Amino acid sequence: MRQDTKEINIGKTVIGGGNPIAIQSMCNTKTNDVESTVNQINRLTEAGCEIIRVAVPDMSAAKAIGEIKKHISIPIVADIHFDYRLAIASIENGADKIRINPGNIGGNDKVRAVVDAARERIIPIRVGVNSGSLEKHILEKYGRVTAEGIVESALDKVHMIEDCGYDNIVISIKSSDVPMCIKAHELISLKTHYPLHIGITESGTLYNGTVKSSVGLGIILYEGIGDTIRVSLTGDPVEEVLCAKRILKTLGLRKGGVEVISCPTCGRTQIDLISLANQVTQMVEKYDLDIKVAVMGCGVNGPGEAKEADLGIAGGNGEGMLFKKGEIIRKLPENELLNALKEELDKLV
Repeated sequence: MRQDTKEINIGKTVIGGGNPIAIQSMCNTKTNDVESTVNQINRLTEAGCEIIRVAVPDMSAAKAIGEIKKHISIPIVADIHFDYRLAIASIENGADKIRINPGNIGGNDKVRAVVDAARERIIPIRVGVNSGSLEKHILEKYGRVTAEGIVESALDKVHMIEDCGYDNIVISIKSSDVPMCIKAHELISLKTHYPLHIGITESGTLYNGTVKSSVGLGIILYEGIGDTIRVSLTGDPVEEVLCAKRILKTLGLRKGGVEVISCPTCGRTQIDLISLANQVTQMVEKYDLDIKVAVMGCGVNGPGEAKEADLGIAGGNGEGMLFKKGEIIRKLPENELLNALKEELDKLV
């Protein structure tokens, strides 16, 4: 059951209020390199990214947002640390949302200046807190970094925005510790109605980060918590988007796109199943079909074990078979399996 959260507009994208969970990523380009940033954003958009965040470390990056927006089709979020003037400049240059930690951009007067700029243009503020940014008094209170401390710090920052008379807010709390991150989201979901952007921060490289994010975010999402999602990986941001899509689809929170299932191979396997499965996975990315495709290594048990698949191929000794819903429809040489499957997919488009 999805948690009931406040509806927030980020450009033309609406989050919260039961709307679909939006996939977010972050550019790793220099924001003031407009061409490179635009190219990466458009590549991410094609992969399925719906909200993009960019770093704003200086005024040239803030000013670049206006030019970047002319060439992209998804909302852009400005990520600011320490300097409130960069937040205001980002808003003035067209950012659809800003990400700040109100505790590190100056005193209350500077927070109010940012809020006033956001209010004027109806721009949401994402309050971001992670386990590495907890204040000294919170660490002393709990004795160490804890889920309770993360939540308390985040809500303190939210109250700073609310005290300025503004409630166009998204909350993000993150930790690289998966159990702690899960617990923090469980706690904060009971204490606020604002939309939550969820992620496992600093989760690692492609393999390790995918595993950590899938476990942590999968549990959080399964509990009905979360309105936007980012998988944080040390690598190509496109991989973040593809992983996020797979997590959402696996949990039944997103439809569309071909799902590939494949057997783990065994001693009966007589074809290069690993290579074939990888080729199929790559091939089906371009099809916007809500179907399941199986790649099985055993011609004896394959079709039966993958009976729930809409389409599938199974290999034997130099040959294989094409099947639908567990029923064999063609037998053909191994080197023709991929093309035969593609022909069947093309018929469904």
